[in-house]
Amino acid sequence: MKKKFEIVQIGIIHSPYKTKDECPIQSRVKPEGKGRVELFPEYEKGLETIETFSHIMLFYIFDQAGKIELYRPTFLDDSSHGVFASRHPCRPNGIGISIVKLEKREKNVLEVSGVDMLDDSPLVDIKPYIPRFDIYENASNGWTENKEIRPKPLDRE
Repeated sequence: MKKKFEIVQIGIIHSPYKTKDECPIQSRVKPEGKGRVELFPEYEKGLETIETFSHIMLFYIFDQAGKIELYRPTFLDDSSHGVFASRHPCRPNGIGISIVKLEKREKNVLEVSGVDMLDDSPLVDIKPYIPRFDIYENASNGWTENKEIRPKPLDRE
């Protein structure tokens, strides 16, 4: 049985990337990319002690992703893969996740680096990145193993 859920926007992500062509495909591709995460003031209390972490996970909406495609080529491969076996933004529930470096907190604003999302992306959650919980030593890279990161072709937006 399908259920409907409501997700509330808690803030906005500001980045230097205005278009999909400018935006890196993963945060580690351009670690120098600076951005700001602005939480709406009513959520500021939820940031208490966030500055004790070096990295955080941002959950946001791919609000400019385009049409849903369940099977398609990806940025890493010309062969098609299921959308759930990729990180492509054209998904049924366009939720993005990025791990970024937390540089500084000032009240309800977080300065971060390693951004890989478009400017003004709607923020829906933040979680701390905790290596002892988030790293799996024997994890597989799946079909992405040995795939080189390459520029995004213009025809795959």
